[in-house]
This record gives sequence, structure tokens and C-alpha cells, in this order.
Amino acid sequence: MATPKKGRNASAQSKPGRSLALILIAIAALTGGMFASGHTKPRLGIDLAGGTSITLRAVPEAGNEAAINKTNMDTAVSIMERRVNGLGVSESEVQTQGRENIIVNIPKGTNSEQARKQVGTTAKLYFRPVLATEIAGGTGTASPSPSPTGSPTDKPSGKATDKPEATDKGSASPSASTQGRAVTDALKADATPSASASDKGDKASPSPSGSGGTAEADAKALQAKYAKLDCTDEKTRSSVGDGVKASDPTLACGKNSQGQWQKYILGPAEVDGTDVDKAQAVLNTQTAAGWTVTMDFTDGGAKKFANITGKLAQNQSPQNQFAIVLDGEVVSDPYVRQALTGGNAEISGNFNQQSAQDLSNMLSYGALPLTFKVDSMTTVTAALGGDQLHAGLIAGAIGLALVVIYLLAYYRGLSFIAILSLLVSAALTYTLMALLGPAIGFALNLPAVCGAIVAIGITADSFIVYFERVRDEIREGRSLRPAVERAWPRARRTILVSDFVSFLAAAVLFLVTVGKVQGFAFTLGLTTLLDVVVVFLFTKPLLTLMARRPFFANGHKWSGLDPKSLGAQPPLRRTRRPVDPKEA
Repeated sequence: MATPKKGRNASAQSKPGRSLALILIAIAALTGGMFASGHTKPRLGIDLAGGTSITLRAVPEAGNEAAINKTNMDTAVSIMERRVNGLGVSESEVQTQGRENIIVNIPKGTNSEQARKQVGTTAKLYFRPVLATEIAGGTGTASPSPSPTGSPTDKPSGKATDKPEATDKGSASPSASTQGRAVTDALKADATPSASASDKGDKASPSPSGSGGTAEADAKALQAKYAKLDCTDEKTRSSVGDGVKASDPTLACGKNSQGQWQKYILGPAEVDGTDVDKAQAVLNTQTAAGWTVTMDFTDGGAKKFANITGKLAQNQSPQNQFAIVLDGEVVSDPYVRQALTGGNAEISGNFNQQSAQDLSNMLSYGALPLTFKVDSMTTVTAALGGDQLHAGLIAGAIGLALVVIYLLAYYRGLSFIAILSLLVSAALTYTLMALLGPAIGFALNLPAVCGAIVAIGITADSFIVYFERVRDEIREGRSLRPAVERAWPRARRTILVSDFVSFLAAAVLFLVTVGKVQGFAFTLGLTTLLDVVVVFLFTKPLLTLMARRPFFANGHKWSGLDPKSLGAQPPLRRTRRPVDPKEA
């Protein structure tokens, strides 16, 4: 006679408490992490929390109207998406509208103000040498830049430092003649064709000021504008540098580390944003530098950067600095003491985490193929989304109530296990959504809520598959405990196949769609994975434990496992045929 196999199934049947303990510990850990982090609610998308909608219009450079094309617009959308997401703003939407417009929807959040600033700042990024600088609103004498001389680095690539220091009011200033010579030299250099790092693909045309005398006159005119420039006036700041080519000297404004507006005379752009391959904020724990910004350049950008830093290193302050200029505003003005030839550089100074990340985002995502102007900026109210969410939650509650009523009417005692499993699934879903907000920027929007509601049906379907397999085993005449174990392998295969198909559909939908539809796909995929976890670690072990209770084991009529009501067949027993005496 064949003996029943003992081993893994028997062991799993005898120790279901381990699985239940594991999932309960996981819920407790997630809940504790949620409260410890202070994020006890899921982050909401723009349709539920409100936010800002920005309409940007592409403006081509003079004579280059063909630059507004699908390729450049798609590239701009991609850069803007990375720029906003680099700030940790979730569920932002960036999409084209018509031929020359881009719509940016930014949900309300902790970084939304900074995101609006950087998305609206859509001009190209340039690295320009500093010719002169002073605090805005000064007496017209260029005082030393607030960037001091620092110690050189022992890195092969060198280091640019952006650490301000206080300067005495009576400290020496570069003379006006020194400024004039620097500006005049820049204009003279621009009078001859040069392969400037700016305007890739555009040849630097000779300046009309080809003679030295005209260059000096232009330098004096630029200095006169510089003397009158008031960077504390917002209207003046917004127009400074308008219409100036990247290959020409220009004026610019920027804030120093003390929060003061500073004005600059800048030379022609030597490197542009497309030459930066990667920039990131790094916490340097080995030195006292603190937060720094590292830059990696493309091959062409490395040569240009080595060339300009080699020239700047030979000058005195402030002409040993280069200004990082975005949309006509200087966002940083580090100095250099040696040529940076390694294809990478590090900007160190009195950065905190936020300022370092802001600068790295500008460097990484500042190079747009087109210039954009903000046509409109409107505040989006969450009232409509709130009404829709309220209606959706009512619909979800009605659907859940109908599922519970069905379970109670059809499965009776088994519905207790199903309802507890639904509660466990809901707890896991909620805590994960709350934690994924600050972790990966996930935000709950209306389609995501729909995905969570759809998941109720997927989870309930898994319970039904397993319960029906158990009831089939009872109909064949088996008692409850063997029926629970024999039904599990077949139910497990069906559940896994069903959840795999659902997860695959969610993954494909997430990859081929954008915006809010991705929220639906992400939530659907997440809840599908949780369904597998709940069924394996909670539903099945709990049913194993309940099968040992007399209420279920004896087939009480309210247990949902009554053999009589299920039409169970009597156990099949082999009987011996009487032996014929003649055959004996």
C-alpha cells in the first residue's frame, strides 16, 4: 500500500503561524516607518491637491524659425520633465500643445515653487568668464567679487570654488582702467572669427566693431550701461541681456550667498549647457567641503572647459571666475586656480543640500534646444478633483459593500477570512502609498484611485478561486484539513497565472503611456503584487488554522463548508468481493 508523502506540505500545514507572523511584522514595520517619517498620508496629484499650470511658447532665434519642429519640441519636453522630477515633484505633466506650445502642470507640494521657477527658466545655459562684478546698487565702483581665493585641489580635474567670504568696505577694487581693458580685449577677441563654445553649429561672425577704436567705444558703452544697471529692480533684471548673442559680452544679474543682488559684465560664452554630460549634488564627508556639485563634460565640452579655465587661472579676482548663466541670471560664479583638464569639475562652497541640488538640476537640465516664453501661469483648484474623488470613493465603497454582501451570503463563515484578507491588503496598500510619496515621488491622482478600486475585484477573485477549490475537494468526500492542502496547489497556479496577466497589462500600460494613466497602471501593478503576498502569507495560512477549529472542521451549516449543502459524495471505500467456494 502506498503511504502518504510527508514533507514540505505537512510542514507548511503545521506551521502557518510563521507566515501570519511575517506579514503582521511587515505591516507593523511599514506603519511604524510611516509615522516615523511624518508622511502619514499619500501625496496627492494636481487633480486632487491643486497646483500650477504653465503655458510656454517656443521662440526661435532670428532667422532660425525652422528650429520649431517636432524633434526639438519633444527634446524640450523630455528635459523639462527631468528638470521638474529632479526636484522631487511627482505627477508633473509636461506635454506639447499644437506646434509651438508646451503645457506644464505642477502639483502643489513642498518643491512646487522652485519647480515653477526652474520650468519658467527655459533659456539656454552658458558658462561665461567674469570681466567685472559688484554689489547691485553700489556706487559704480566694482568691488571684489564675494568669491574668495581658495586652496587648490589635489584632484587631477581641479576644483572650482563658490564659497563667499565677507569683504571689508574699504577693500581694494579693480580700477576702471582694468575693467575697461578686460571688456575691450573681449570685444577685440570677438571681432575675429572664433570657435566659441556657444551656439553649437553657428559660426561666430566678425563683430561690426572690428577696429580697436570701435572696440574701445563699445567697451565704454557697455560699462556705461553697467554703471546704470540696477539689479534690484525686477523689470530691469527680466530684460537684461535680451537680444545679446552668446558670442558677445553681456550684462547679467545674480544673487550672492548673502542674498544680495550682484551685477556682472560677462565675456562671450565659452561653454554651453549641452556640453555638460552630467551634474549631481554630492555630500563630501571626507573633507569640510560639505555639499558640492560635480560636473562631467562631454568630450568636446571637456576641451572647451579646459581652455577657458586655463585662461581664467592666470587672472586676478574677479577675472579668474566664470559665471554659470541661465536665462540671463547668474546662478553661480565660482573661481578657478588651475586649468581643469580631466573632463570633470567640482564646485564647492557654502552649499546646503537644497542649493546644491538646485544648481545640479540647472546644470543637468538647463540646455534646451529652443527658447521659451511664459505665455500664462494659472493656479489649478482642487475643488473639481475633490468632488470627483468623493464620487469615486462613494462608488468604491458601494462596490466593496456589494462584494462583502456577496461573500457573506455565499461563503458565510469563509467570508470572515476574505474580509480580513481585504483589510490586510488595504493596510499594505495605504502604508506603501504613503511611503512611496517621499521615496520615489509617487502621488495619488484620480486614475490611481480607480486602479486601487479595480484591485478590490482582483483580490476578491483570488479568494474565490481558492475557496471554490476547497469546496470541490469537500464535494469529492474529503474532510476539511486534507481538502485545504490538496486544493492549494491547483488554486495557487490559477492565482499566479491570473495575477501575472494583470501585472503584465499594468506594466505595458505604464511603459507606453504618460501622465495620469501611468498612475492607474502603477497602482494596478502594485496592488496585484500585494494580492500575491496576501494570498500566500495570510489567506492560505489563516484558512489552515481555521480548518482546525470545530466550527469549520465539522462543517457547520454557517461555515460555508457544510458537506451536505455542498452535495458531497460519501467517501469512496474499496470493498472485498465474497470468495466463491469453487474458486477457493
